[in-house]
Amino acid sequence: MALHNDFVILVDENDNAKGTMEKMEAHQKGLLHRAFSVLLFNDKKEWLLQQRALDKYHCGGLWTNTCCSHPFPDEDILHAAKRRLKEEMGIEGELDKAFDFIYKASFKNGLTEHEFDHVFIGQFSDTPNINTQEVADWKYISLSDLKEDLQLHPEKYTPWFKIIIDKM
Repeated sequence: MALHNDFVILVDENDNAKGTMEKMEAHQKGLLHRAFSVLLFNDKKEWLLQQRALDKYHCGGLWTNTCCSHPFPDEDILHAAKRRLKEEMGIEGELDKAFDFIYKASFKNGLTEHEFDHVFIGQFSDTPNINTQEVADWKYISLSDLKEDLQLHPEKYTPWFKIIIDKM
């Protein structure tokens, strides 16, 4: 039997829940589901990025926002974002909703991310305590350096993170 966190919440274009589905099945079928992305900034206004673990089911080794995931069925989205931030980066703190957006990205392994992504922001100026099963590395980077690197090496970043950068 699948674990509780192996399911995603299927939603419509207005983020109304339509049911749940096993996570990999939803990604194989490219169905719209609820997700969140967390972006933390330090006191120098640098962005805290993570490099996804190399063995992630997609985008392994790519750089992205501080953390991202899917809420459990019946879990509040803000609670899910705080829970996952603690699990991936060892960070606890306050988060504020920034915006949300829908995106769809297909990957070479046949999976498709089609997400209604809730973006949260917060502040953190310390050293994260990363979960190495989820995160390969981390760094703080200024917006100007990030934009320059995105221009030179867009392939090093996740598709949803590029959208978040444009919207910020």
